[in-house]
Amino acid sequence: MVKIVSDYHEAFGITHSGTMHADEVFATAFLDLYFEDFKVIRLKEVPNDISNKTIVYDIGKGKFDHHQADAKIRENNIKYSSFGLIFEEYGLAYLKKINLKNTRAIYNYLVKDFIEAIDAIDNGIFPVITSNYKVKTVSEIIKLFNPSYMSNDDENEQFIKAVMVAKIILTEEIKNINGKVIASKKVKQLLNKNTGPILILDEYLPYEETILTSLKGKTIKLVIYPSNRGGYAIKTVPISLNDKTSRVYFPKKWAGLTNKNLEQVTGIKGANFCHVNRFILTANTKEAAIKLANITIDSDEKI
Repeated sequence: MVKIVSDYHEAFGITHSGTMHADEVFATAFLDLYFEDFKVIRLKEVPNDISNKTIVYDIGKGKFDHHQADAKIRENNIKYSSFGLIFEEYGLAYLKKINLKNTRAIYNYLVKDFIEAIDAIDNGIFPVITSNYKVKTVSEIIKLFNPSYMSNDDENEQFIKAVMVAKIILTEEIKNINGKVIASKKVKQLLNKNTGPILILDEYLPYEETILTSLKGKTIKLVIYPSNRGGYAIKTVPISLNDKTSRVYFPKKWAGLTNKNLEQVTGIKGANFCHVNRFILTANTKEAAIKLANITIDSDEKI
């Protein structure tokens, strides 16, 4: 477990004190995962007599800082933050240490799926959000751990809390991505064998991203898979990663219906539930699900 020390000679890592941000919090969380029982000190400036083994990040304008004029920038123009720089240095080694396969694929996925956003936001490049409700990024959630106005919160205690939350998030993110990388290979194999606009899975797999980024997936409109609630689910496939409009919708007259009412309208025994927004439907059996999917494809209804 990460520990904040008061003597920098005891510290394995040095980062800045004051207001915490997602980049050095996640960098600390990752370093604690990698090295285990990581000792860190938060200072206003870096002492001159530190050990050359001490990892200095997000301060000092060294290898793992990004505040200097010549700080490292990716080919896609997203500037590194301390988190991205630390992960670039130790990320592959950590993934191998925890005995994952496909480490390069997981590494690349994690950078694109998670790390680049933290790097970009910390460098002042914020996402464009068009929703009419408040959306909090992971970076904004980490900021919540800074001592609140009129509170008696201790800065270092709050930092440890933030790091522990970041460790949980990062651990789950890596697990999730590992599952997606494994599943993606299976989905690609199924797509290569598939004919027609319906993909049938014998087990639930995280399939959407693979379908939307592969040539074979361009014709898929519906996916059938075993539901974790029992029976089978039929899910519409969106146009793209950025456009969540479905390629086809379930018939309007099915919207919001359940059980006998849905069976009567569809003519299919075992029809169970159709979401009012017509993007997911459930059935009691695979056979019923396939029949409902075929009716949907034939009707070719849009939003």
